[in-house]
Amino acid sequence: MTQDGIELTWSARVSRPSPFDPPEIFTRLRNERPLRPLIFADGHPGWLATGYDVVRAILADSRFSIRRELAHPPVMMPNSNAQAVFTAPAPPGMFVRMDPPEHTRYRKLLAGEFTVRRMRGLEERIAEAAHGCLDDMETSGPPADLVTALCVPVPTLLICELLGLPRPIIPTFRQAAATALDADSTQEQIQQAYATMLALFPPLIASKREHPTSDVYSGVINSGALSDEELASIGLLLFAAGYETTSSMLAMGTFALLEHPRQLQALRRDPSLIDNTVEELLRYLTGPGGMLRTALEDVEVGGELIKKGQTVELLVGAANHDPARFQRPHEFDVTRPARGHLAFGHGIHQCLGQQLARVELRVVIQALFTRFPRLRLAAPAQEIPMKDDSPFFGPKRLPVQW
Repeated sequence: MTQDGIELTWSARVSRPSPFDPPEIFTRLRNERPLRPLIFADGHPGWLATGYDVVRAILADSRFSIRRELAHPPVMMPNSNAQAVFTAPAPPGMFVRMDPPEHTRYRKLLAGEFTVRRMRGLEERIAEAAHGCLDDMETSGPPADLVTALCVPVPTLLICELLGLPRPIIPTFRQAAATALDADSTQEQIQQAYATMLALFPPLIASKREHPTSDVYSGVINSGALSDEELASIGLLLFAAGYETTSSMLAMGTFALLEHPRQLQALRRDPSLIDNTVEELLRYLTGPGGMLRTALEDVEVGGELIKKGQTVELLVGAANHDPARFQRPHEFDVTRPARGHLAFGHGIHQCLGQQLARVELRVVIQALFTRFPRLRLAAPAQEIPMKDDSPFFGPKRLPVQW
């Protein structure tokens, strides 16, 4: 380890010139050295990856493990009790925190349920759900909080229908999920929240075994390949990942478009730019959080030697703003061909639900700005409260009028 290892506090990681830009320190560090030594919160000598090429290379390299119990915390979260929960070994079924061959077994089983064709087939239902929310907004009249009126309800409804979850359990699920993700929750509160969510699954699993339907969860349950414990973890994972990430990006994407009127005007003039717009939003708005990988053996990456047992924090947001990969990366440009961004990760752990997220973003954004062509913020942009303490970065509220 060289002698220029740095330490990064939590406050430095969330300090940014605007809600749409990565923290300034990440930009500076990437420009100086895209893979550099980092002193982790527990004193562990690890690495910080901020450059596109090195982040992508590590994500694709099987010599790096995703297992949390092997990793070191890069920074102390505001609540250290909450942090301890997330560094525990993955329970059965929580495949996003597993290496092959365990990860491969789960991933192969689920991949057939999340095909591009199946996700695109949901467009009509997504549009119906979006317009239902927009009807309610129009009836109530302005102003409205777009987070609660549209950005949360549509992804929640869709993931519940995709998984075949009964609507009565949704409020309980969402409340428990909010507690689990709240940086101010204690370790006991987080554990209780997970227990509450997991307890909802056994009766649901039994019901779907007896009366299977065409939803994704029924297909996984009736494959006969997984235990009830594994099925509960997978159900929890798919629900949490299927609504929180997309709802945050919907809110953040709308915020960005409203704050970049020329880009919004370009999209309105040429609706065929919607696919480009979605990819550019995903690239431009990737949150500040980092992915962790731990070397299983000595590995040379980008001219640096990462030793066995050393953890690397991968800052995807910084990588997606790397000028070595994207021209004028700090500009939001809906005409940019932004494919190749790392918002969904890369390699074997690339997000399973990425096609669903793309379809939802495309359909909901089109519906929103078609229905309300005069949509605008109902508060100054600098007063929009942001979820700086959440792994799912975005506005807590997004007041709009039309």
